[in-house]
Parts: sequence; structure tokens; C-alpha cells
Amino acid sequence: MVHCLIIGAAGMLGSTLARQLLAQRRISGKELSRLTLFDQVSVRLPKAGAAVRVDRETGNFEAPQTASGLVASRPDVIFCLAAVVSGEAERDFDKGYRVNLDATRHLFEAIRKAHEEDGYCPRVVFTSSLAVFGSPLPDIIDDDYALTPRSSYGTQKAICELLLADYSRKGFFDGIGIRLPTICIRPGAPNAAASSFFSAILREPLAGLPATLPVGLSVRHWFASPRAAVGFMIHAAEVNSAALEERRNLTMPGVSATVAEEIEALRRVAGEDAVKLIRHEPDPAIEAIITTWPKAFDAQRALQLGFRPDASFRKIVEAYLEEHAPG
Repeated sequence: MVHCLIIGAAGMLGSTLARQLLAQRRISGKELSRLTLFDQVSVRLPKAGAAVRVDRETGNFEAPQTASGLVASRPDVIFCLAAVVSGEAERDFDKGYRVNLDATRHLFEAIRKAHEEDGYCPRVVFTSSLAVFGSPLPDIIDDDYALTPRSSYGTQKAICELLLADYSRKGFFDGIGIRLPTICIRPGAPNAAASSFFSAILREPLAGLPATLPVGLSVRHWFASPRAAVGFMIHAAEVNSAALEERRNLTMPGVSATVAEEIEALRRVAGEDAVKLIRHEPDPAIEAIITTWPKAFDAQRALQLGFRPDASFRKIVEAYLEEHAPG
């Protein structure tokens, strides 16, 4: 019997993860008996049925006492997804550090104190970011490349990776950090992330709506579908941590594509009329952030540990349509 806690459960990935866990009702080969969903706003999900107890909790993740309350029920697996996204963290320095660093440290400390009380030692899955890497960068980044973030968001995530490794080394919890590719195609409204346009230039035209492209066609980036990202999280909860040795943070495999290749995938799936809805309106501020980000990875450690990416960018578009077809 397994109790899972999702912090940031109202977000796109958090809610998708919750639905997948409720659908499969098993994790790490054991029955899922309880799922706790935490966010600042109430999480709406289909009823789970009698087999799984679902608790919905709301609160302020920044408050130090919140973390203690979340670990009081001793969840076996904790998915820590809560974050202020890249663009917002860059604009609001204080908020970015409060949420992305301080609140995460509060969580780690709450687990440590519980461990010292009764030996509590959960699996902690922390979602990190490619923003922990910064230019100058090689065209393909391997697993041994140094972390040199050039944004506040990337710096906050890199610090949390170090904390996760140290708290795991001390045995306070069994942690694994997964650096997610940029998630594409995100359903719903755009968020404040600098990378938001990568989804918008596909999502909006697929719905017959105009979209703005703020960067050039040659910009290359690293992508995963929401479906693949949720697969990464669940696999991270299940992977044998002994195989990680002392390197607790992993870059997830993905699909490397240029903006032009994104648009070509859109053309192949939805036709020329959809492509014509994209307007190129350069935004130097966004391009300045994006061009410092990685383009492609050789994520051998993650692949060897069983993490599986999307097969191609076209498959990413097709996966979105399977789940969010217009009408």
C-alpha cells in the first residue's frame, strides 16, 4: 500500500500525474491506497472510487509550517512540482527565491525532522530544469557537463539539486531530481514561462487561433510531451536508487527540434492553413533568455535507467491531438 503526495497538483503536470496515478492505481509494484493533492488552489479531478483515498489540501507552500503539515501523514512518495516559472522568477527575484528555493528547503527540512523522530525516509521526486545549464554550451550536452545557470530560475533549481543530493547522502530521504525538457504541447492558457511560445505556436493554430512567434526559426530546443514527462515522474518514483550512486540528478531524454521543425510537424499534421496562423513578432527579451538554454542532450544515464522519451516531434503533436482534439 502506497501513499503519494503531489505538491503543485493543480498545475498541468501535477493534475496529469494525479490522473495517471489514479488510472493505474499502482506504483513501485504496490497498490496506491492514498493520494494527497496539494496546491494553492483546489485540485479538480474525477472521483477515484473506493479503492483510492484522495485528499485535497490547499495552502501557501512558502510558509515554513506548511511543509510540516504535508509530511505529518508520512507519504511514501513525494512529488515536488511546485515552482515559479522561468520568466516570472527572472522578473520577481524575491518571489522566485521564496518559492523555488526557500519553500523547497522547508520541505526537505520537514522531512529531515520527521526522519530524526521516527526514521521516516520517503522517495522524493524533484522536478528540475534544463535552465541549470547556461552558455557557452556545446551543441550536444552529455551527463558530465557542469551546471552554469544564467538565470535566477536556473540558479534556484541548481541549488535545490545540490540540497537534494546532500539530504539523500545523509539518509534523510531517498531523492531523485529529474531535469525535464520543455513540455510541449501544454494545454490551456499560456503561462509566464519564457518557453511558453513553444506550445502556443502549435496549440493555438490547432484550435484555429492566431499565435505569435517571438524568436527565429533556427532556434533549437529540447522537448517532451506531457505524457512523456508524467512517465518520467512515475519511473523516477520506481527506479532503484542504488543505481544512481551519488549522482542523484538526471537530465531526462527528449526530442531536439528547431522552431522550423516544430512548424513543419504542425504542417504535416494540420496543414498549411494552421501554419498561416503563426505571426513572427520578434521579442529580444525572450530570445535573450532562450538562446542561453541547451539545444540537445546525450542523456545516456537516464536512458540506461529506463526513462523513455517521445519518438519524434510529430508524435508530440499527435499525442496532444489524441487528448485535446478541437471540438
